Amino acid sequence: MKAKSASEKIIFGLKVKQLRQKKQLSFSELSEKAGLSVSYLNEIEKGKKFPKEDKIRSMAQALNVPFEELTNMELNETLAPVAALIRSNFLNDLPLDLFGIELTKVVEIIANAPKRVGAFISTLLELSRNYSLAEEHFYFGALRSFLEMHNNFFEELEQAVESFCKEQQISDKRPISVEALAGILADDYQYEIIDDGLKAYSELKNLRSVYLPEKKHLLLNGQLTPYQRTFELGKEIAFNFLRLKERAYTSSILKARSFEEVLNHSKAIYFSVALHIPRDSFIRQLQDFFNKKSWDGEAFLDIMKQYDATPEMFYHRLTNILPEYFGMKKLFFLRFVHDLKVDSFTMDKELHLNKRHHPHGNGLFEHYCRRWAAISLAQDLHSLQKEGKYVSLIARAQRSKYIGTEDEYLCFTIARPSYPAPHKNVSVTIGLLINSQLRKSIQFLDDPAIPSRAVNTTCERCPLSDCQERAEHPFIIEKKKSIQQIQNRLNLLMEEK
Repeated sequence: MKAKSASEKIIFGLKVKQLRQKKQLSFSELSEKAGLSVSYLNEIEKGKKFPKEDKIRSMAQALNVPFEELTNMELNETLAPVAALIRSNFLNDLPLDLFGIELTKVVEIIANAPKRVGAFISTLLELSRNYSLAEEHFYFGALRSFLEMHNNFFEELEQAVESFCKEQQISDKRPISVEALAGILADDYQYEIIDDGLKAYSELKNLRSVYLPEKKHLLLNGQLTPYQRTFELGKEIAFNFLRLKERAYTSSILKARSFEEVLNHSKAIYFSVALHIPRDSFIRQLQDFFNKKSWDGEAFLDIMKQYDATPEMFYHRLTNILPEYFGMKKLFFLRFVHDLKVDSFTMDKELHLNKRHHPHGNGLFEHYCRRWAAISLAQDLHSLQKEGKYVSLIARAQRSKYIGTEDEYLCFTIARPSYPAPHKNVSVTIGLLINSQLRKSIQFLDDPAIPSRAVNTTCERCPLSDCQERAEHPFIIEKKKSIQQIQNRLNLLMEEK
């Protein structure tokens, strides 16, 4: 008999447990009838063991069912959702080991309460269908959780970058030129880099790069800025230097095939960012900046410009360094895309460290609070563009106090035109929870030039009555008030004698 897969062991174990309970047999009773030890039966039902044919026949006889019924891998309709989950690759694709979770423990939960777990899984699948959640959403969600668990800092990747620089004799001086990185890819990894290589393919105009592994051709979008070009080259170096085999061949993942692909993409991004923004010099510059007595937006942007970094690279590095070296562990990162054609805002990237912070994405098509610096600065950039003024970057600091909570954040936002996508602007924000650690680290925190605003998550959920920036009526908050009024009236009626 060939070795059984994990899914076959799990389904067989569930089937044995289902039949044993249907026959109202205890472990010891089935053990005696089948001539197998209680501990061995327990291992079978947990999906850890798959017995040989002679033992299966003994179990079939003890359960009073045909051999074929016990081995056909079919579960009854109450367990159909569980069987569908187990037969899919979903459990195997989940990065359980990264979170210190054993697959057998998950199986044990399923085996202990299969009907309840089946109902729970059915609920999740129904929700995922209603909200159009594809498999890759789970992969990206798992990645965010993994990054958050490690405060988005990985010493092994930091050391890999340092080893690479030493091997290639790259000095501490930054920025690294496009020519230097292209030369490494060509000489060490036999790449052929084709500038403006996507020009002939209109469908690919919004991609930054495409890698053709058979030819080792890297096709670059001709509209990339020099900063974006060096970042893409850094990612390609990372895939090779870190020996990351399972990977996407486009600059961003269009459809994730596995969690390993998503994780490797994240590692390549981290490597490229750390390569362009070395931690030691970056830490020193941040210390100098935070010791300033007043907020200086130009000085903030100057740090980024010294590394020829994009705002996304700059903010990625901030999320690596601030928790690890400045003790700023409670922070969030958001990226918004402002579609100028329809004046809509979409949050396409977010990260929350230490806890789930108030500003977060929603799939409910609600209007994000226009008081966020992330939104207002993007609107200001668009106003300047309509006046015929070209502005590549603008920065703003804001203290944001979340209505109905004690939480207040110091937010740094940068807005820029989107490249290569036309008719769009992008804003990136990092928000730092104001606490004793932040007060100790940032000297300009109480600078009166930094505006302070009361903010909320979405307009639909905001109780502010005098908000001039409101983009939508507060339907959700009004519905809650109405329900509460009904409940209050019912309570009074119940109390009347």
